[in-house]
Amino acid sequence: MTQIVQYGQVNTTALIVPDLIVQIIAPQVAQLNGVPTNVAGFVGTAQWGPVNSPTIVGSMADYARNFGAIQNRLYDMGTAVAAAVLQGANNFRCVRVTDGTDTAASIIALATCITFTSKYTGTLGNNAQVQVAPGSQANTQKAIVSMPGQTPEVFDNIQGSGNALWVNMANAINNGQVGARGPSQLIVATAGAGTTAPAAATYSLTGGTDGVTTITSAILLGQDTIPRKGMYALRGTGASVAALVDVSDTTTFANQVAYGQSEGTYMVGVTPAGDTITNAVSTKATAGIDNYSFKYLFGDWVYFNDPVNGGVRLISPQGYAVGVIANLGPQHSSLNKQLYGVVGTQKSFQNQQYSSAELQTLAQAGIDLITNPIPAGNQFGFRIGHNSSSDPTRNGDNYTRMTNYLAATTAAGMGIYDGRLQSSQPTDPLRRNVKATLDNFYLGLQQQNMIDDFTVQCDLNNNPLARIAQGYLQADVRVRYLAVAEKILINQEGGQSVTITRQQLQSF
Repeated sequence: MTQIVQYGQVNTTALIVPDLIVQIIAPQVAQLNGVPTNVAGFVGTAQWGPVNSPTIVGSMADYARNFGAIQNRLYDMGTAVAAAVLQGANNFRCVRVTDGTDTAASIIALATCITFTSKYTGTLGNNAQVQVAPGSQANTQKAIVSMPGQTPEVFDNIQGSGNALWVNMANAINNGQVGARGPSQLIVATAGAGTTAPAAATYSLTGGTDGVTTITSAILLGQDTIPRKGMYALRGTGASVAALVDVSDTTTFANQVAYGQSEGTYMVGVTPAGDTITNAVSTKATAGIDNYSFKYLFGDWVYFNDPVNGGVRLISPQGYAVGVIANLGPQHSSLNKQLYGVVGTQKSFQNQQYSSAELQTLAQAGIDLITNPIPAGNQFGFRIGHNSSSDPTRNGDNYTRMTNYLAATTAAGMGIYDGRLQSSQPTDPLRRNVKATLDNFYLGLQQQNMIDDFTVQCDLNNNPLARIAQGYLQADVRVRYLAVAEKILINQEGGQSVTITRQQLQSF
């Protein structure tokens, strides 16, 4: 009998009976697809939503549905997301943290009949309501769950009388109704022992709290053991740039650097609001963050026009940095890119500008900042475009981003070759395929003007027989990044005695 199988599923040395076997062979040269570099991670507080659970957010409307409105307070995650969205960022992983005192809003309906409790803790739950009313069919009831900014949830035609009605209503809300709708995303219901018949009424939930009274930098940093909390909850989310919102505590920086290197994430930190250059430089020197995985921003905080709470208020520059970096290709730098939504900075509000000496001091220390003007003109933007490394070959934003991008892409796509057979022959197909995959990927980057040049070696010269016998296969890749033009020199000679010479080119 003819068989159609995937290649490798049949042990051909064990075939005895005559037969026809068609083996489907996948393309032997894999193609590498670059990993996304626009995923931005934020860790902070919110008025609703899951705690220590990374949540996908693509816009401010998404944020409001998942976490509520932005709040005028320190460590507010929504504020940082809003600043990043203004720069064009649209792919976030948000982690809400609390101090442990957060509570969920609730209401007990009709004494002991049923309790409605907000699905998540937070003050947004205090705006939730449950309307109990007659159902569309005779002798049934319905529950309508509503919350501002959310689509109302209708659980209709709930049957039963006495306590059975409340049990059925709780089951409908918690488990959904087959063929009608899924479970509630806003509340959970718990049936009591009560038997009181329902009357048309609306029940408002109360008592929800955010758990933000005693938030500390340690809470945002979190723990790296299961269940992961805070920053460590971002592990595996693919966030290529991230920030612990408003955290200026240097005791967290070494952990942020270690996390950034382990996950390939560009971490963005900040010095305290109103900081001095002298203090920032001194702090940075002792913080243990001379590393390309960390971007350190000077504490010249930004005045932001709050569209929700009204008025202009001071916020950390982290959101702007994360937003502009996430919105740029990994080969680019944040240097000299216009920022949007900046009303001013603490410096500009004093009608002051940075001197060349001040900028040089910050640049030498590996500290970036927002200024106006920038070389492009009278607009706000990042003035240095560097990470916190003192190594001039690795201190550009583009070095961090490209290095992480290339490493993550290779790690995500090259595992397909693990477990395959390798021979000691010069024409070994495995080494040839590995090289072809890498060549194709880097050539594509070069053609897209993302890298300058590259070489890939994977042959017997770097895979001696002894290493092959031990199970190793090695590919050596060298990639030259595109250089960021940071210092533009224009030599201008002028005067009445200047001689101008032009050469007439012959046309053919």
